[in-house]
Amino acid sequence: LCAFSTAFFASKVEHESKHCNGKGFQRPGSSAFDRVYTANQNCGHTYPTFLAVLWCAGLLCSQAPAAFAGLMYLFVRQKYFVGYLGERTQSTPGYLFGKRIILFLFLMSVAGILNYYLIFFFGSDFEMHIKTITSAISPLLLIP
Repeated sequence: LCAFSTAFFASKVEHESKHCNGKGFQRPGSSAFDRVYTANQNCGHTYPTFLAVLWCAGLLCSQAPAAFAGLMYLFVRQKYFVGYLGERTQSTPGYLFGKRIILFLFLMSVAGILNYYLIFFFGSDFEMHIKTITSAISPLLLIP
């Protein structure tokens, strides 16, 4: 889904570039192209971070809440992109919501790493507790 959304964003940039009647991606004075291009760049710059914390959270902590958060993040990035095409203030909720999801995935990764070290050094396994907590907290991501 991440690849499809990236391809969708790139096709929007290409469409806007052709709409501006020129070659290449430099369109001085075209605010519509600038907005689409900037939104595409912003989304492209955040995907490596998203994929890293998504994989870490899924592997080290719990797969179901990580997958749910990942789907929510892709939806929020779509909302951010479409909001960025309008007024810039329309993209702010998508941006803030995306930050919250990335933080959740990061905290899941940290909890998984801490659990690994607790098992390694002390023999205590809190995996079931962590999975229960993350499963209970993940629906709270839906709250705007």
